[in-house]
Amino acid sequence: MRVLVADKFEKSGLEGLKSIGCEVEFEPDLVGETLASVIRERKPDVLVVRSTKVEAGAIQGTSLSLIVRAGAGYNTIDVAAASAEGIYVANCPGKNARAVAELAFGLILSLDRQIPDNVAEFRDGQWNKKRYSKARGLHGATLGLVGMGQIGQEMVPRAKAFGINVLCYSRWMTPDVAAALAVGQAHTLEELASQSDIVSVHVSLRPETRGMLGKEFFEAMRPGSMFVNTSRAEVVDEAALIEAVKSGKVRAGLDVFDGEPTTGEGELSSPLKDLPGVYVTHHIGASTDEAQEAVAAETVRIVQEFKEKGTVPNVVNIKKGEVATHLLVVRHRDKVGVLADVFGCLKADGVSVQEMENIVLGGAQAAIAQIALDKEPGPDCLSQIRKHGDVLSSNLVAIGR
Repeated sequence: MRVLVADKFEKSGLEGLKSIGCEVEFEPDLVGETLASVIRERKPDVLVVRSTKVEAGAIQGTSLSLIVRAGAGYNTIDVAAASAEGIYVANCPGKNARAVAELAFGLILSLDRQIPDNVAEFRDGQWNKKRYSKARGLHGATLGLVGMGQIGQEMVPRAKAFGINVLCYSRWMTPDVAAALAVGQAHTLEELASQSDIVSVHVSLRPETRGMLGKEFFEAMRPGSMFVNTSRAEVVDEAALIEAVKSGKVRAGLDVFDGEPTTGEGELSSPLKDLPGVYVTHHIGASTDEAQEAVAAETVRIVQEFKEKGTVPNVVNIKKGEVATHLLVVRHRDKVGVLADVFGCLKADGVSVQEMENIVLGGAQAAIAQIALDKEPGPDCLSQIRKHGDVLSSNLVAIGR
C-alpha cells in the first residue's frame, strides 16, 4: 500500500507506517495544484495531511482510497468530493484533547492577569505595577463550556483544580451525566452565557455549529467576562465578538480567527490585530510533542486497520440518518472492547450511530457513553447490551425529530 504524507508528520508516524508494510513518500510542502499533480503522478492509495487543504481537484479521478486528517477536525478536506469518488475520510479525534485544554487555560490565565501586556511593556522598558495588579482571580468563578467532547471533558478537572465552578452546554448531555461529572447544565447557549464568568468553546465545525455564537450570545454574557475559542473560527460571529470587546463587556483569548493564514509563516490582516482586550495565538492548540505523537500513532492505527481488514476507524463520511431520534446512555466499566460490543449489537439490529460522547469518570474505572441513534433499538438488542458483563446500566431516551 502506497502512502503519501503531504504535510508535517512525526518521525515515529513515518516509521510506524513503514513498519506495517507501507511504501511511504514524505512530501510535507505540497499544496494546491502541486498536490494534485503529485497524487496523479505517484498514484498513492492513502493520503495523510494535517493543515494542507485537500480540494476536489486533488481528489477526482485519482487512485486514492483513504484520506487521513492527522488531527481532530476535517474541514480542510472536501469530504463531499471524496465521498463522490468513493474515498474514505478519517480523522484522529481526541488525541490532542489535553494539549488544547492546556492552551485554553493558558489563555484564561493570560486574560485574567494580562500576562502578554505585562511582558510587552517590560520588553519596552516600561514598569506599570499599579495597572497590572488588578485582576479578578479564578477561584470561585464559573466556567461555561460549550461542547462536552473529549476536549471539553479535559477542561473539567483543570477547572476544579483552580477552584472554578463548571457549567456545560451539550446537545446530548443528560442530567445523570452532569451529576456524575459534578457540573452544572445549561439548557441554552444564552443561559450558559448569562451564568458564566468565562466561556470556553470546544465544538467541531458542522452545519449546526457554524455561526452558533452570535450577537444574542454575546449580549447575554456578563460584563467583564472572558471568551475563549480554541475550536474553529467559523462557530463564532466575529463581528458580534468584536462589538462585545469594543464595548468593554468581554475580553477574548483566541487560537482561531476569520481569515487565518493557511501557510506556516507570513503576514496577516485582521481587525483583531490591534484590538485591546484580545489575545490571539497562532492556531497552536494541538501543537505539543505529546499530542502530535498521539496523533501519529492513531494515524498508523487507521492505516493499518484499513490495510489489513479493509475497515476504517474514525471514518467521517459514511452516510447516517438525518436526525437522531433516540439517545442510549450506557454506564460501563472503562475496559477495551465494551463499546465495540455495544456497537455490534446496534449494528446487528440495523441501528445507526449518529454521534457519541464517552465520558470517563475520575479514576478511569467507569465511563458513561451517550450514543445518539437514528431509530429505536429492539428489545432483544437492548437486553443483549444490558446483559454484557461490563455494562453497569443502560437507559434509552426518545429525543424526537
